[in-house]
Amino acid sequence: MTNFSVSQLAVNGGRPVRDRLLPYGRQLVDEDDIAAVVQVLRGDWLTTGPAVATFEERFAVTVGARHAVAVASGTAALHAAAQAARLGPGDEVVVPALTFAATANAVRYVGGRPVFADVRRDTLNIDPEAVDAAVTPRTRAVIAVDFTGQPADYDAVHAVAVRHGLRVIADAAHALGARYRGRPVGVLAALTTFSLHPVKHITAGEGGVVTTDDPDLAARLRTFRNHGITSDHREREATGLWYYEIRELGFNYRLTDFQCALAESQMKKLGAWLARRREIADCYTRAFAAVPELETPFVPEWAEPAWHLYVVRLNLDRLAVGRREVFVALRAEGIGANVHYIPVPWHPYYQGLGYQRGAWPVAEAEYERLLSLPMWAGMRDADVDDVIAAVHKVIAAYRR
Repeated sequence: MTNFSVSQLAVNGGRPVRDRLLPYGRQLVDEDDIAAVVQVLRGDWLTTGPAVATFEERFAVTVGARHAVAVASGTAALHAAAQAARLGPGDEVVVPALTFAATANAVRYVGGRPVFADVRRDTLNIDPEAVDAAVTPRTRAVIAVDFTGQPADYDAVHAVAVRHGLRVIADAAHALGARYRGRPVGVLAALTTFSLHPVKHITAGEGGVVTTDDPDLAARLRTFRNHGITSDHREREATGLWYYEIRELGFNYRLTDFQCALAESQMKKLGAWLARRREIADCYTRAFAAVPELETPFVPEWAEPAWHLYVVRLNLDRLAVGRREVFVALRAEGIGANVHYIPVPWHPYYQGLGYQRGAWPVAEAEYERLLSLPMWAGMRDADVDDVIAAVHKVIAAYRR
């Protein structure tokens, strides 16, 4: 590795690796996607129409599930899953301390109490032993998160769940296309939630999906996303009937037809995009394997990650600065580094509910070292080379 001085860093006035910032994630939209959306815009249905069902069918087939239900966002998917699982006031749900806040927020939406469990040191996914220790007589479910696109250890999580009679929900917002012991993410839990946010593997602009093999759960999801109404407008139009009933309180979490047209078009490219993400991950891992200041992601032999994020961990004892300085320096070099995530119980809202720092030693310690590097399917080889060059430059300047 070439040695660089601190004065050569862009943050200190040196020449940056890139003149334009490379974002950590970004959507890809091509002419086929635009044509699919325009076709719907010129048709009769903008919402609750045929494009929704077409997308849901393709999504279900892709992940091997019997049912897929499209909703307005990944967070709506988590909320709908919690409702479908009949979680409610006073129920405790075990969730990882290191995740995006929506995982825990969805428990709060139904009146439940998140119980934060620590994560494994190697994968940063929820630790099944910590789940076991967190169970109380009020525990009803566990939400396993596939952090960065790496599947949680579902066999171990299910073993704990079976022992205590818990429902398992999978938060697979990062993991569309990932596999666990040869099985696709989407069929590894009673309910699995996905996100269609622009930085995810495919996008609808915003959106989410819940998959399940249980027809009763699927029916509850479809009712919940439509105000609790037992039929949607298209179904009533098809039968020539106007009458409908609200049997449970629901939300307006519908996804529009033109959003589903975009997402369905993108599904056709998912395989190629996953392959590109894996190529980029392999390039990063090879480039940083011999850098003692960095720890590259650990992948168990039973996992095939989807690589939503590529997260390195800084060995801070080998650096003269902290994570913040590395982050700022990389962005000055034109590399849109990011950090995923602040431990959920550290947020002021959860602190106000009585959660205290220090109860999740692995999640809290590893958070201080985390750094996400750009990872999206549209990155060119030159972009990947720029990330590698910038990381080497910054680390060389800041090493002890």
